[in-house]
Amino acid sequence: MEHVDYSHEVRKHRLPWVRFAFAALGTLFLLLGIAGVFLPILPTTPFLLLATACYARSSRRFYNWLMNHPVFGSLIVEWRAYRSIPWRIKLVAVVTMIVTFGSSILFFIKDGRLQLAMAVFGLTMAIWLYRIPSRN
Repeated sequence: MEHVDYSHEVRKHRLPWVRFAFAALGTLFLLLGIAGVFLPILPTTPFLLLATACYARSSRRFYNWLMNHPVFGSLIVEWRAYRSIPWRIKLVAVVTMIVTFGSSILFFIKDGRLQLAMAVFGLTMAIWLYRIPSRN
């Protein structure tokens, strides 16, 4: 992926403390997005989009870094251009959810009502993710 300068998209806030707050929020959302890669309960893409929006109001450097990131940048660009999530990412997310929810239901949760609630929640998340468009 070639490095693209997205500086023209950044509209920094005029107050330094507001820029700092946006940068801090952007970093928090970025960390939550990274955690979402490993935890099926946290969605990665929405947190990355929030981080991008915060960085667009605070820092050209962070915004460009995130937009050009070898892993996360393509997800953000894909969403912004086509409002879709790559099929491969959806597949990995659904498989990860099945493995983690399934193992939790089978090995860690003993109450049948909680198992059912977790299964319904996992199925709802998978259906929601499936309904988001994919291009490839």
